Amino acid sequence: MDIEEPVASYQKKFISIEEFIEMENEAAEKHEYFQGEVFAMAGASDNHNEIFSSLFSELSSRLKGKTCRAYGGDKRLYIRENTLFTYPDISVYCDKSAPFGKGGRTFTNPTVLIEILSESTKNYDRGGKFSLYRDIPTLQEYVLVDSESIRVEIFRLNSTQHWELEEYKTIEQELRIAALDARIPLRDVYQFTSLV
Repeated sequence: MDIEEPVASYQKKFISIEEFIEMENEAAEKHEYFQGEVFAMAGASDNHNEIFSSLFSELSSRLKGKTCRAYGGDKRLYIRENTLFTYPDISVYCDKSAPFGKGGRTFTNPTVLIEILSESTKNYDRGGKFSLYRDIPTLQEYVLVDSESIRVEIFRLNSTQHWELEEYKTIEQELRIAALDARIPLRDVYQFTSLV
């Protein structure tokens, strides 16, 4: 099934941020929240999981000794400017993470966000979600890693505050995340997937 946006998972018309946080802290599955509505998040394929493990490991090793830290999909992000609560596949926070609300489980100021695309989420991740992510004042790069082909897209904020696209389409290329001064061979990102 190919969907462009998440499907609402609760019948209640409007849920407050406080209700969502209370519900989400007790939930077994993760949900997105946007403007009072709650949406179930999709599960992940084997390729998605292999890409996540490889990329997270490579990225974490390149950040050793730096002020930036990489986090997996359990790090909840809140965008004050548009009310979105979500769980990026990988988020990188530099300097100190700014928590939102009680309990320190939600954060607001990522430098880099990475989403691993699937057939059911790629249109939303490229379109609606990226539009919402662009409201984050600290965000410098947004990385989209395809799980069904060798393809990585990086949207990078340039010196004039415009988003530019850089694409990688062959296994021989090296992914460059400029904000982190990190380079990762695509061969290492895709090494355990069915694509190589």
